[in-house]
Amino acid sequence: MTTFYHFNFNVLDLDKSLKFYKDALGLEPVREKTASDDSFKLVFLGDGITDFNLELTWLRDRKEPYNLGECEFHLAFKTDEFDALHQKHKDMGIICFENEKMGIYFISDPDGYWIEIVPAN
Repeated sequence: MTTFYHFNFNVLDLDKSLKFYKDALGLEPVREKTASDDSFKLVFLGDGITDFNLELTWLRDRKEPYNLGECEFHLAFKTDEFDALHQKHKDMGIICFENEKMGIYFISDPDGYWIEIVPAN
């Protein structure tokens, strides 16, 4: 048997990404791992409710943005405070796509990863 454990995003600026995920989604670091030669750092973020984590991978020698292709993948969050969160994300200027017919929208993180926001109902 298997269970979901974590999903990874590679990031260029770890501090900027940590601030984004805390401010936009309330995610906090739950564990970290740094290479003995400091060539990479992994920070696992949690929501404080589920066991699922978002792993942020920072590579010291990476300087160019990651190629995300056509961004046909995404991470999704559901919320029971959809309207308030939508307004917060609008105020932050991070909404990159809205599908009003489906009642969902997407935000984009500092590296261009898309995150879907879905109402709990």
